[in-house]
Amino acid sequence: MTLCGLYTGQRLSDLASLRWNNIDLVNNQLRFVTAKTGRTMILPIAPPLRKHLEALPSSDDPSAPLHPRAFAILARSAGPSTLSYQFGEILIQAGLRSKNERRNAEDNQTLTRRHREHALSFRCLRHTCVSLLYAAGLPESVAMEFSGHASTKAHGSYVYTGMTALRDAANALPEI
Repeated sequence: MTLCGLYTGQRLSDLASLRWNNIDLVNNQLRFVTAKTGRTMILPIAPPLRKHLEALPSSDDPSAPLHPRAFAILARSAGPSTLSYQFGEILIQAGLRSKNERRNAEDNQTLTRRHREHALSFRCLRHTCVSLLYAAGLPESVAMEFSGHASTKAHGSYVYTGMTALRDAANALPEI
């Protein structure tokens, strides 16, 4: 799921809902309808993601879930918040997030919006994907289409420029 999040920039619940019939290896595409907006997405599969997908144990049943454990959690109506919590636990085990940060992130009453948005979570993979598309020099319209953002306002909050790009910008300024 992590690789799917990074290489598609899609939401956790949409990736957890994927079935093998959403994967078209002949045309190298991922096809699905987003739960939040109902938008039909057809995305080319990035080479590293394709390699990963080809290595996954598959099923003869095309309607079998791509990520069975995550799919089962959604099927039990536990929802994406349970999946998000479990991903947070993985981040804690990996030493990428502290237990206190998880507790604070869950207590939306005491945190500012900015702090909640910067807590490490599955959503960060969506932000990273969009930022990587920009870093590769792709136009905003392409990054928006790839991520499924309908407005530039929503899309803009997903872009992280990075120090390298800022240094390049500083170095591009002429001497006066």
